[in-house]
Amino acid sequence: MEEYIGQIWHNWITKAANKSYPEAAVYLTDIQKSAAILFRALGGDAGLEVVNSLKTEQQGQRTWLQRMAGSNKQVELAWRDQDQLSLPEKIALFPKQALNRDLYLWLTLLAVVEETDKGGWLATNCQKVSQLLNQFPALKSRYQALVKAHLIQRPDLKKLKPEQQQAEQLICQALLNPQQFTQQADPILISLAPVPLWLYPENSIKFKQQKKQELAEQDGEDGSKTKQIKGDNKKRKAERVDNQDGKDGFLGVRMENIFSWSEFVNVDRTTDDSEDEDALTTANDMEMISVTQDNQRSASKLKLNLDLPAEEYDDIALGEGIPLPEWDYKKQRLQIDYCHLQCFLARDSIATPLPDKLKKQARELRRQFEILRPQRVWTNRQNDGIELDLENYISHLTERKLGKVSAEMPVYRDCRNQQRDLSCLLLADLSLSTDTWINNEARIIDVIQDSLFLFSEALSSTQDRFALYGFSSRYRSHIRFHQIKAFNENYNNKIRGRIASIKPGYYTRMGAAIRYANQLLEKEQSQQRLLLILTDGKPNDLDKYEGRYGSEDTRQAIHECKQAGIKPFCVTVDEQSEDYLPYLFGHQSYAFIKQAEALPKKLALLYAKLTR
Repeated sequence: MEEYIGQIWHNWITKAANKSYPEAAVYLTDIQKSAAILFRALGGDAGLEVVNSLKTEQQGQRTWLQRMAGSNKQVELAWRDQDQLSLPEKIALFPKQALNRDLYLWLTLLAVVEETDKGGWLATNCQKVSQLLNQFPALKSRYQALVKAHLIQRPDLKKLKPEQQQAEQLICQALLNPQQFTQQADPILISLAPVPLWLYPENSIKFKQQKKQELAEQDGEDGSKTKQIKGDNKKRKAERVDNQDGKDGFLGVRMENIFSWSEFVNVDRTTDDSEDEDALTTANDMEMISVTQDNQRSASKLKLNLDLPAEEYDDIALGEGIPLPEWDYKKQRLQIDYCHLQCFLARDSIATPLPDKLKKQARELRRQFEILRPQRVWTNRQNDGIELDLENYISHLTERKLGKVSAEMPVYRDCRNQQRDLSCLLLADLSLSTDTWINNEARIIDVIQDSLFLFSEALSSTQDRFALYGFSSRYRSHIRFHQIKAFNENYNNKIRGRIASIKPGYYTRMGAAIRYANQLLEKEQSQQRLLLILTDGKPNDLDKYEGRYGSEDTRQAIHECKQAGIKPFCVTVDEQSEDYLPYLFGHQSYAFIKQAEALPKKLALLYAKLTR
């Protein structure tokens, strides 16, 4: 009964203290596409990623109901940095859904304006608002409606401390008349209610550069499981702290329990490796996530899979390596010879026939692709040929009888070969993420392997020139480029053995792999050259090649392919591909395969469509 009454009280006091309007809520997922279109249309940075904002400590004074309910301790604010625009996951500040939607669009538009004022946070926002309203006067009515609705929610001046009253009046004046705001220095903004109409400075705590590199090196190497929550793309604040060895501290043992009896339980209470199902909830409740380093590893046996193997066990290196450039989007220039790519050939591959499970599909694909094979066809209306074109010859004689004489006599027909003048290079992502299981029977790497088998079977029946390569990476100095089939090699059991020997490992430095594939395709004399990229996720590596840096380098490499007359096309099984592939490849140059197990058959059919 006590718990029942307590639950009723908790529900009532929480609902009474809630000042939002859930029935009028607008979510970022609902507005994201339209906001992105508006952002790009007005000149916003096309490479900026829109993500959910993290919750931060509420600086404003809470009402006595909120303090009693223990609610409203955190608030989601909006800010922008070089890589991301962070917007609240949900906006339910106003009773009308249209106002909440307009607030999302207003914050998006505010992020378009570049900062030119050297003043404080308040002055910068006033400068942005003024510039936006001057450039687009039609926004004034919507902005005034947002300001009017928000000012009603601002705290009562009479309930504030004297030092807070002046700062609150300044904020209200800045909201009403941003063009007339001239103060450069920020007022004392501590313990003031947040302003949801403005962008806040990015306040994530960054790691020190030398510590960040150490943390990156450990990421995933200890074999510990990392649970990725679907749809969770929040950027959380973190700090690095020193590890406590447990030798210095208070004695945590009650002395009267030393001589008591208890049942022994064989559990290691110092290191618990069980998966925490509430990890996401715990992370969302924390203002700061602290990260430390100790001398112990969890499931360290998997670390061997990520270390570089000894030379006698590694694949055969072809040549001394190739230096390649990399694009630095911050400096807007190519860093010459910044990366080092090494070509490899499988050491333990054995000639093998096509797996039995794929023979039926291979026969069907070969039958479908035979129509693309070069054939001899009759061509009419030729000036010379091996036979007379009777129909045109009769027409020619009729015209001569009527007195019409032509210098040309296209009265022959000839039998000629119909050529498919194209070359295709398929570049497969062989990073460690492809080791993920998609069902109880297969991993992504198994699906990629079957795709390479069927793709090769189909193209061998068309006599098209094609090559197969795979790539992975570990830092910029070790980019692995696996040769499966070169253009000048015939498809046979030896190549099938190389396909059967592919295995996942390391990371995805996509830009360098695309640039080298571009160099291989440029050597081809075919009229049509196609680069097919098969991947399961975004570009990433252990160093700074993550986030926008990796995306911008990949985008620049794709642009270099297009300039060379090569058509790049990406095929992915990543469910988040809609967020980044349109920016990297363009809206018409990628395909998302919803069911990964259908990739082997769809890849070959997609090739036929692209080269029709």
